[in-house]
Amino acid sequence: MTESTVERRFRTAEEIGRTEIGPRPLPPLGEQNVATEVSIVDRILDNGLRVVAARRPTVPLVGMRLFVPFAGTDAKHPAIGELLAATVTTGTGRRSRLQIADELALVGSSISATVDPERLSFSGEGLASGLDVQLDVLGDLLTGASYPEDELLRERERLVNAIALARSEPGTIAREALQKHRYGDHPFTKEVPLHSDVAEVSAEQVRALHRGNLLPRGSILVLVGDVEPDKMIELVADKLGGWRGEGSATPLPALPELKGGDLRLVHRAGAVQSQFRLSTQAVPRGHEKYAALQLANLVYCGYFSSRLVENIREDKGFTYSARSAFEYTPGNATLLLDADTASDVSAAALLEIRYELGRMVVSPPTQAEVDSARNYLIGMQLIAEASQAGLANTLLSLTAFGLDFDWLRAHQRRLAQVTVEEVAEAAREFFAPDAWTGVVVGDADALAGTMGALGGVVLP
Repeated sequence: MTESTVERRFRTAEEIGRTEIGPRPLPPLGEQNVATEVSIVDRILDNGLRVVAARRPTVPLVGMRLFVPFAGTDAKHPAIGELLAATVTTGTGRRSRLQIADELALVGSSISATVDPERLSFSGEGLASGLDVQLDVLGDLLTGASYPEDELLRERERLVNAIALARSEPGTIAREALQKHRYGDHPFTKEVPLHSDVAEVSAEQVRALHRGNLLPRGSILVLVGDVEPDKMIELVADKLGGWRGEGSATPLPALPELKGGDLRLVHRAGAVQSQFRLSTQAVPRGHEKYAALQLANLVYCGYFSSRLVENIREDKGFTYSARSAFEYTPGNATLLLDADTASDVSAAALLEIRYELGRMVVSPPTQAEVDSARNYLIGMQLIAEASQAGLANTLLSLTAFGLDFDWLRAHQRRLAQVTVEEVAEAAREFFAPDAWTGVVVGDADALAGTMGALGGVVLP
């Protein structure tokens, strides 16, 4: 058989997509529905812990998410919290690090911890049959984490090196500059501690932070799996009932409303790329304009088929990636645009970013653009809820903002019903260029001339 014969056995994508009279029409999308087979119980235990347990009988797994408000105003809080999250699973009075790992592995489970300025989070997935063991280990960590000296010293050294590296990366520098520009010295901005601060953290400081701040009252535990909700809550009450403490977990203070204004050029000597980080005040999920703003954001730069991506990536080649997304803050939300460009096209890229913002106002999204964004958003919502872990993440995010699964069910209907006029109104209100502010991080020696001439940029 010759190569040409083999080639003729297969049709190309272009051949498959066309007929003699033209392109094949795409089939219509079927009706898309949020999960309906989920049963949920929401209860507050005697120790103040709120438990949201959801049964989803798809696969015999359970997704676990624990949210502990963990804000602090002390200058050393971020460093101590980072080391606490790194070492909380390294040993307790009952179990060594190896024993913790072995017990979880034997039942197909896992537990990990992360921290940010707002929360300390515990995450885990595992077999439904091993939920009692997973919760027993979690309860042991919450009440008896010992932070062994040798484990803490090893993790501290690793963190010092990792943080020093991270703080030299352009993305970290740009994020820190944006946070400072938006919120000054608010605790929300302390996302990456200084490695020099981490190097000075002691085991006793970590233990003291655990005792004083790792508290059940005000915390939220979400469980999603193929187990009856009441049974899951019984297990939680049994395994985590001993987790107690005075007072409540510490929420992050409210953020000031973000005002639009000039961008700030942040000098990074010798940089060959510029990092754009722009932001504007948005509305929280429960707001009546939220659905329309979601769709307007997608049209602007929220997914690959957006206007700005088409402009500065596909048409002009200024960037490999540009993305605008919601960032949910305590009681509210912002929109955050990020894009990286070569220094020699940075001013031109900023001009196009502003142009597309203005075009959202004077040339609002069309029906076709809104329908495309709507289908994409509903589809992504369904994907996010398709697994136990994904639904656990969604429920935790909703619960932490005072919403529930009923809101999620209703939100798909809201998205389906949003009119193009409502999206246009959101575009006019939120996408005016002067409503946005932010930073550009790059080599000021290369950028100041063109950026200064363009205007709207505060030079260093």
